[in-house]
Amino acid sequence: MGLALRKTEIKTEATYTAAEYLAFEREADERHEYLDGEIYAMAGESPGHGRTSVNLVRLIGNHLLGKECDLYTKDTKVRSGPLPQWRSSTKGLFSYPDLVVVCGERKYLDEYQDVLVNPTVIIEVLSDRTEWFDRRQKFLRYQQYLPSLVDYVLVSQNEPAIELFHRPSPKSSLWEYTAATGLKSRLLIPSLKCWLRLADVYYRVSFDSEKPAASPRSRSTKNRKPAKQSAKKKPSPPTKKKRK
Repeated sequence: MGLALRKTEIKTEATYTAAEYLAFEREADERHEYLDGEIYAMAGESPGHGRTSVNLVRLIGNHLLGKECDLYTKDTKVRSGPLPQWRSSTKGLFSYPDLVVVCGERKYLDEYQDVLVNPTVIIEVLSDRTEWFDRRQKFLRYQQYLPSLVDYVLVSQNEPAIELFHRPSPKSSLWEYTAATGLKSRLLIPSLKCWLRLADVYYRVSFDSEKPAASPRSRSTKNRKPAKQSAKKKPSPPTKKKRK
């Protein structure tokens, strides 16, 4: 999920509207995600996460040269939630995917042009602490509120393994699942017509020697838990003059 290895809740009792979150986030030195009125701080990345993300940016960026698609990285927010009266609403998700691709016209939430609402492809490099959130809560929101999304890609940082959820058309409610494991395999992102060789995706990425990565049987979710959240000091909400 983005570059977060963990998420720390900074909300105490009050909830924030989407507009209050954006006002706060646009002045913050660090990145935060927003889910249904709660603001979460994002942590740093591991070396494996960073190298994998950089490799993906290089591979997909080179593939998109000369094409009508734009690639965005970890600092781009994506909105997935109900839009009517969104400024006063506390419902919705603002997330920072690792990679976002928009093919065709880019559409933004407002005049600031820092929140995309029509991604074609979203790619997340998983971490143990946030994998459950990426697989469940985020993907459910993406399916419900992002009709433009046709490819959702989950990339493991613990072993050479990539999973793809693809729907044949934006109007389809069915998602096709494909997985590739092992450094000798490859996976196609259909909407981009881009093949990812896992040997390239995991270039110079080392894995835990106790976790053999090439075999699909080595994959386990027994020790993977939802992100732990601990209360932190509540940030000062934006002043009234900053509300749009």
